[in-house]
Amino acid sequence: MYQLEKSNTREAIGDTIHQLARENEKIFVIGGDSSTSMGLTGMEKEFPERTVNVGIAEQDAMGAACGLASMGLTVFIAGFAPFVTMRAVEQFRTFACYPNLDVKVFGGQGGLSAANEGVTHQGTEDYGIMSHFPNCTVVVPADCNSARVITRAIASHYGPAYIRGGKGSVYGIFGSDYRFEIGKANTLTHGDDVTIITAGAALYNVLMAAELLKNEGVAANVIEMPCIKPIDAEAIVESAARTRAVVTVEDHQIIGGLGSMVSDVLCDRCPTVNKQLGLRDTFGQSAGHYELLDYYGIGVKDVVAAAKAAIAMK
Repeated sequence: MYQLEKSNTREAIGDTIHQLARENEKIFVIGGDSSTSMGLTGMEKEFPERTVNVGIAEQDAMGAACGLASMGLTVFIAGFAPFVTMRAVEQFRTFACYPNLDVKVFGGQGGLSAANEGVTHQGTEDYGIMSHFPNCTVVVPADCNSARVITRAIASHYGPAYIRGGKGSVYGIFGSDYRFEIGKANTLTHGDDVTIITAGAALYNVLMAAELLKNEGVAANVIEMPCIKPIDAEAIVESAARTRAVVTVEDHQIIGGLGSMVSDVLCDRCPTVNKQLGLRDTFGQSAGHYELLDYYGIGVKDVVAAAKAAIAMK
């Protein structure tokens, strides 16, 4: 049904930034010696005067990005997810989010997508960290087409943002007509038995699980949550009120991740059965991306089992 894409989301994001730079002379990119891997080689060649490589110095990159943004520019800072969201996090919080500057952090190798590069390059805490800061929008594309649409939307939306990209190929889910709105979810399948909420590369596993559940007579309401912050609380509550059973699935630590955010909404507005799939307070290992999702309980069979368990707990 779905095919692995030849490209990956970080290349799709990088290429879109390049296209945007052709349309808007106020777009700048600051990188940490990672232009090739982040899909920004074209941008670097065509607009060298608007592409700055500070080397492996993410804190300096963030400071420079904030300085340029304070002059009215839209600045993308590009680097590997663990480094741009942890090494430079204090600079982002204080000098981008606090003054509400137009700084877009583009993190590659989000989640377990770094795969064989291992734990040092796997960004399994990234969007949880970036979601803590006021004024910051956080988005997680699921495939290349959605990555292109989402990047354009974030570029046109003023203010700090974090865009998660991935290293490896992901399954193509959406067409070029993909629709995205900040703060809004997308309902992909409709059902009244269980709600399954997910984002990013895990979406493929969820859709495969929903198909298996359908074959067993279980109707899942699958919600893609491409905008982690602001989260679409209305979509969560509406679905949870009908199904009375919610499962969240994410390529991220459960602590502080999508599951935690959904739980906050449910506790406040619609208490119900809620099961969470994701990394459970553990570091990743080295293997293929989808192998790792299976290993850490985020695979298709795990989603099926969690959905059945949630239904049984009603």
